[in-house]
Amino acid sequence: MEARAIAKTLRVSPIKARLVATLIRGKSANEALQILNNKNSKSARLTKKVLDSAIANAVNNHEMNADTLYVKEARVDAGPVMKRHMFDSRSHIGHKDRRTSHIIIVVANR
Repeated sequence: MEARAIAKTLRVSPIKARLVATLIRGKSANEALQILNNKNSKSARLTKKVLDSAIANAVNNHEMNADTLYVKEARVDAGPVMKRHMFDSRSHIGHKDRRTSHIIIVVANR
């Protein structure tokens, strides 16, 4: 049995969020929470919220034990890109793309 949680359109780059997702993939849920608590980045804070939600879904909806859970899947997909324009040198238009991401975490019993 497995439970999942998804957070969509988060204002963090998928490249930066994937670095955090690879740290917790395959770890137990308690160990993953400790890793995310000690990591000082915006993507770690957002990933921790999704992991907390996945653990709560497993405990409340599927009657799983929180101590036996592990992170089966931690995936970060690219979301929509907000394209912003600004003036550059010599009257050119520069681009500043604001990337977003979708974080998907699946926890399961070991």
